[in-house]
Amino acid sequence: MAVDVAFINYGGIRLTQLPAGNVTRGKIFEMMPFDNILVLQRLKGRELQQFLDLIAARGGWPVAGMSMQIKDKKAINVLVAGKPIDPDAVYGVLNSDFVANGGDNADILKVLPRETRGYLMRDAIIDYIQKLKSQGKNISARVENRVTNVE
Repeated sequence: MAVDVAFINYGGIRLTQLPAGNVTRGKIFEMMPFDNILVLQRLKGRELQQFLDLIAARGGWPVAGMSMQIKDKKAINVLVAGKPIDPDAVYGVLNSDFVANGGDNADILKVLPRETRGYLMRDAIIDYIQKLKSQGKNISARVENRVTNVE
């Protein structure tokens, strides 16, 4: 399944930054101490909007593949892959099993079918870092303002 958007709840990551230099397996376990499994789900645009409104009410979460603004605890001006969210389109959503099972009040996701291969989020992070390293690249970050607050 193609992944259009991905999320991680704020409680799921326990470090706010990694120090410069080599990233150790221990640091990854410190950052992601839970055995959360990656879960894929298909959401219609209207279901995704409901989920985004929940995220907005909680102040926003880290997201990938999309951007949104928060106004009055609602998600507005939602763009998925640079296009406005379509209530009838189906989107591939990647989350942790914690959230997909209704954690952080994401009850809407509990009833939706899911796909998983038992791949731990922590292992995905480790594999990604190893892939970058094999390509001679370093981890980098930049502020993209994917989630912003408006008045």
